[in-house]
Amino acid sequence: MDKEVPIQTQHLFPVLDNKLMELLHSLTPEEWQAQTVAKLWKVKDVAAHLLDGNIRALSIQQEKYFGEIPPAITSYNDLVSWLNQLNADWVKAAKRISPSVMILLHEATGKQTCEYFASVDPFEKAIFAVSWAGEDESLNWMHIAREYTEKWLHQQQIRDAVNKQGIMTKELFYPFIDTFMYALPYTYKNVVAEEGTVIQVNINTEIGGIWYLIKDAAGWRLSKSVNHEIIAAITIDPDTAWKLFSKSLRAEDVMKNIAIAGDEKLAVVTLEMISVMA
Repeated sequence: MDKEVPIQTQHLFPVLDNKLMELLHSLTPEEWQAQTVAKLWKVKDVAAHLLDGNIRALSIQQEKYFGEIPPAITSYNDLVSWLNQLNADWVKAAKRISPSVMILLHEATGKQTCEYFASVDPFEKAIFAVSWAGEDESLNWMHIAREYTEKWLHQQQIRDAVNKQGIMTKELFYPFIDTFMYALPYTYKNVVAEEGTVIQVNINTEIGGIWYLIKDAAGWRLSKSVNHEIIAAITIDPDTAWKLFSKSLRAEDVMKNIAIAGDEKLAVVTLEMISVMA
């Protein structure tokens, strides 16, 4: 009997890529230079970063070609710093690429990237662990879901900057936020609570969902259902959630947009969750 993939995203990459190409083709010269919520990046910079994701997936993951040797990585912060430098180097070089050539390069790599992600066995060991979820080793289904969140997030940053919606849908947003929630147990790892404590996280509207964080003898675990009393609950709207959990907003920026019931001290830890390498 085939095992069920916990988060199914492999089939969504072509859908997301088609949406991206429609979006990039629609941009005016002014929109290419619009500021995004990623404070250092304009729209064209984000498009360049998405292109880098395609090229790295095909080169490193598919072909196992590691053209750049990382420095000594001894901590999570070391890893984040190195990745940030890689991203900055690429975006700086991509300043030389015109929007039309940027689109051409996306067209040359997007379909191949989608086909590669579709070909991966979801239950084999992933080439990279999903560190923001506290994993030292990940299976491909989680790694591919993380790749999906990258593609969704950066496309949404562009859409947000130019006010062109299109991927804030149940089909495309829910797998994104469902993957992000895997960082919740890691976020709460040092929070002390009695066994049986339950925290509810609600991303509202029809495109969101409800997740439960449960404290048991082994620590905190994520669940979609619960049999215990809910001690604390927090409700966040989808637009705030994707910006908050990708670190474009911080807790102090969003207090007016959230609702808390029960133990506030427990609930607000959710706002510290960061589901990207940042």
